[in-house]
Formats: sequence, C-alpha cells, structure tokens
Amino acid sequence: MITALFFLGITSISYKHEVFSLFVFMGLMVLFFVVKKEKRFVISLLLSFLIGFVIFMVSNEFVGTMNISKEIKIILNRLFLVFILTGIVFNQFIFNKKVSWYNNKPDWKNPIVLPFHKVNTFWFWMIGIIVNVIIYAVFIFQKDIEYIQMLLLFCLFFSLINSVFEEVIWRGILLSALREHTSTGYAVVITSVGFGLLHLSIGFSMSLSLLISVAGVIYALITLKTNSIYPSIVFHIVINIGMVYSGFII
Repeated sequence: MITALFFLGITSISYKHEVFSLFVFMGLMVLFFVVKKEKRFVISLLLSFLIGFVIFMVSNEFVGTMNISKEIKIILNRLFLVFILTGIVFNQFIFNKKVSWYNNKPDWKNPIVLPFHKVNTFWFWMIGIIVNVIIYAVFIFQKDIEYIQMLLLFCLFFSLINSVFEEVIWRGILLSALREHTSTGYAVVITSVGFGLLHLSIGFSMSLSLLISVAGVIYALITLKTNSIYPSIVFHIVINIGMVYSGFII
C-alpha cells in the first residue's frame, strides 16, 4: 500500500492532478498514524520526497512563464531537484538519522552474481558504458559539427547537474535509508521505479519512464556492489550526454 501510494503520488504530481495527489497525501498520512512505529520513518521519508517534488513542480511552473531560453529552463529544472534533496535530508534530521549516501571510494572486488555466472563488476560497468556510447553514437554522428559545438556547454552542465542530483537522491540517500529500514530488494525496487516515474515530470512517456526504471536497477546494483555512488554517477553522465545529443532532452 505504501509503495503503491508513493508511485501514484509521483505520477499524479507529474501529470498535475491536484485532487488525486491530495488523496495520495491523505492516504500516506493516515498510514503514518496507523502502522507500527518502525514503518513510520519509511512513510515520512516518502512523504518528504513528495512534498519536495510538489515544490519542484511549482518552481518549474513559475520558470515556465519566464522569458528565458529553453536551455536555461532545463538547467533550472534540474537545479530545482535540490528541493527534493532538501526534503529527504530534512526528514533524516527530524528522525535523528545519519545522512548516508555511499560516499566511498569504489570497491570493485564484489562480483555480480547471476543465476549461472559471476560477472566482474568493473567490466559490467565498463561494458554498459561502452554499449551506451555505441548506441548513442549512431544518433550523434547524424548531427553536424556546428550542432555538437553549439550544445557542448549546455550538455556538460545538464549532464553533470542532473546525474549528481538524481544519483544522490535515488542511489544515495533513499537507497541507503530504505535499505537500512526495509530490505535490499524493496529499496532497489522503490528507488528504481520511482526514478523512472520521475521522468514523467519532464514529458517522457509512461513506457519510456518505466524503461528508465531498468537503468535505475543497474545503477543500484553497481552502487551496492561497489559500495560507492560514483560509478553510477559516471554511468549516468555518459547516458545523459548521449540523450542530449540524440534529441531526447532538447
């Protein structure tokens, strides 16, 4: 029930369904007071995310009315993710919890264990990056050099800001906190699907947003295996660069 309401909350807020969003908030508030104490932190954490997400959406509505370039609007949109980050960090302080976000040097010793095979985590990460570079290169090579140069500064700013904020929010604080208070599987599912659904707010389709959830699982797996958020940030930056130059962002 908690998970379903959280996903519905992201979806309804993204589609600007105010009444439905209000019912989601009311549902989570009711659950907060009726569930056992050990589950209240999780509900409060998800509520704080949704509150920050509402502020994020309102801020972007305001920016949308401003007479500025589309590129600046997109950069501001990504910077406004700080409202979501602030919400979940504030929740940690309210519950007197340590803010943890896998801020460690990557440990590549732990392999990824598949049903009948073990995969070296470093090579899993590296091959994933190479495959995405090849896929996006097909789109990028269709662009002329002037187009690539024109978008270079925007691409670098967008990719860095977006990747750092999204990874710290999803694979950093939320994954760490949920894993501590629930199970690893639950933490991966809710952060991966939630990560995908958040892309509804920037105009992605539901099918594409759910596909992005798969990327969220990969990011989470790499983060957990290396005990570090930095490999997933690098992976995310590479994909964002490809998305900018292939026309998915602007």
